Amino acid sequence: MTASSPKPARPGALGRFRICDFTGQLAGAGATKWLAAFGAEVIRIEDPVTQGLWDILRPMGPFVDERRGPDFGGGFNNHNTEKYGVTLNLRTARAKEILVEIVKRSDVVSENFAKGVLERWGFGYERLRQIKPDIIYVSNCGFGHRGPYSDYKTWGPIVQAMSGLTFLSGRADAEPAGWGYSYMDHTGGMYMAIAILLALVHRERTGEGQWVDMSCTDSGLTLTGTTLLDYTVNGRPSRRPGAPDSNHSTSPAMAPHGVYPCRGNDEWIAIACRDDADWQRIATKIGADATGDMRYSSVDGRLAAQSVLDAQVADWTRPQEKYALARELQAAGIPAAAVAKPEERIDQDANTADFGLWPTVTHSKLGKVRVDGLPAHLSKTDWKIERGAPCVGEHTDQVLRELLGMSSEEIGKLRAEGIV
Repeated sequence: MTASSPKPARPGALGRFRICDFTGQLAGAGATKWLAAFGAEVIRIEDPVTQGLWDILRPMGPFVDERRGPDFGGGFNNHNTEKYGVTLNLRTARAKEILVEIVKRSDVVSENFAKGVLERWGFGYERLRQIKPDIIYVSNCGFGHRGPYSDYKTWGPIVQAMSGLTFLSGRADAEPAGWGYSYMDHTGGMYMAIAILLALVHRERTGEGQWVDMSCTDSGLTLTGTTLLDYTVNGRPSRRPGAPDSNHSTSPAMAPHGVYPCRGNDEWIAIACRDDADWQRIATKIGADATGDMRYSSVDGRLAAQSVLDAQVADWTRPQEKYALARELQAAGIPAAAVAKPEERIDQDANTADFGLWPTVTHSKLGKVRVDGLPAHLSKTDWKIERGAPCVGEHTDQVLRELLGMSSEEIGKLRAEGIV
């Protein structure tokens, strides 16, 4: 495609859109992965000098074999499927000229650097809208670009702590436990994808581009939901001495309601007793100690004796196999589920396989590798994830030739001068 030709529509729901992408890690790269899966042409801009290492996941595991380096990181491959990779040495004026031409042909510029990075490179929003008046610029940093915290930098675990999510996870009588992984990197990417789509809808209706200034910490705060409402309305803190564990729901009140040990090492089952009828069915299975204890005949009594009751339920579940027990309780109409380990959910669950949640992609160096799919299917315009993440600069020649109309001689000169 020459520089003057119109942009052809690609297959997929978002096939008309092109994204000039500076995102990395997951809070940003996860967003454009969604859009690429639905057909958007996502062109990652990376640095040839550092071999793309402004995204720290490039050389990080997991690995498929002994090979290491920026093209072999399993996490990077997972988060950047279906994207194109271009290297531009933006320390040079010529590379900046090339970036200008890519922006002119793009609908969105996306990044999740710290505040002001693109501005310092000479590509802040005012410059971008000079290049293309209807451009959509989406920035996703820890605290956004305004407010007293805007100059601070964050990672997902810091975002979780600042937004209150870490405080909510853990026992009421112990320190906050938080999560074992970077929850807000994943969720932040999803929020960013939504933000990009909303801006595209607005531009489709009005022809107007805009700057979407996103704060990942504020996104996390919105997930505190009813806990924030409870404090605002009732002045009731989320972690109180003598209260049920903070990861137990108290609305509606249910007991027993928790995760209980089963046979084996680190094997568990989740059980939710919704009402007295559920309790009668559970108690019959536990035996006389449960059915004959009048404290348990009402939900108020069960809540008052919850620690003793939980210990009894745990004694009952501990010698049993979790999946068999879950099926038994489900058959009796009691909400229950085995707590699945990753390998059980991924490799041993027929429903996961039928839903297509783990597609296999072809990576130019890793070969065929499984990656995360998307947990939603569209009956008319479903997602497609078949191509692995780009190696460093893998598509530089293709993009410069097909998008900008450059000749092989021009591209060769750019390479010789260290521009690409």
